[in-house]
Amino acid sequence: MISPTSYAQNLTSIGNYIFRTAPNVKSIADSVSNYAITRAGKTNFLICVDYQGMDNQSFNNEFVKAIKAAGGQINSIECDISARDFNPSAVISQAVRSRANALVLGLYVDKIKQGLAVVQSNQGQLTVFGSPTLFTDETLKQGGGINGLIISAPWYPAAFPNNIFPQKAQKLWGATVNWRTATAYDATLAIIAGLQRTNKRDELQKVLHSPDFSVDGATGKIQFLASGDRKDNPIFLVKVQQKPGTDTYEFVPIQP
Repeated sequence: MISPTSYAQNLTSIGNYIFRTAPNVKSIADSVSNYAITRAGKTNFLICVDYQGMDNQSFNNEFVKAIKAAGGQINSIECDISARDFNPSAVISQAVRSRANALVLGLYVDKIKQGLAVVQSNQGQLTVFGSPTLFTDETLKQGGGINGLIISAPWYPAAFPNNIFPQKAQKLWGATVNWRTATAYDATLAIIAGLQRTNKRDELQKVLHSPDFSVDGATGKIQFLASGDRKDNPIFLVKVQQKPGTDTYEFVPIQP
């Protein structure tokens, strides 16, 4: 299996037949934490996750480690968006009183509404950093409350200027696609390239693990580590900004 969307850290420990074209949560956490602390000057982080989701438990664990390693600290307020009595406004108020100046949001796709409710309740008090899950049109439709939201993603349409994938996708789908389509496309390309070397299922795994295996995809060169994770997986940061002279919003890349 090649997963194009899961960034759960424990995916790599399931077995030698699991690969992925999406980045793992450790690389996401390192990238976001370094930017938030070294460039944005944030020091005290409230982490909001869905504790019922396994992906989000690893998200929380990796971000705690990455933030501490980069010199930041974790705010003591608990923020579990899956809790039955969860009150985003109360959580934000408590975090602000305890000197939080940044919020990290990790959630499954089915909890996007709850996550965006946290962002709306925040009203710009804390700088918000989101996981790739929030890279959706649904996020952009939230209006002014999400202005300034910073999201990590393995791809966005202008990330690779000379790549023809965005134009092909636009023609096929009749709309702009997001990173999930790009990494799914790359997972498919990897399987096709592997099958061009062997038509035996039990040998395909060896081909994909081979150091000399590579294929150029929507997100750059695709190669796999021994763990099954993508080698040199790119991670980009984008910010939600209002389009000048309009009441609509867009994802704008943050320059490295």
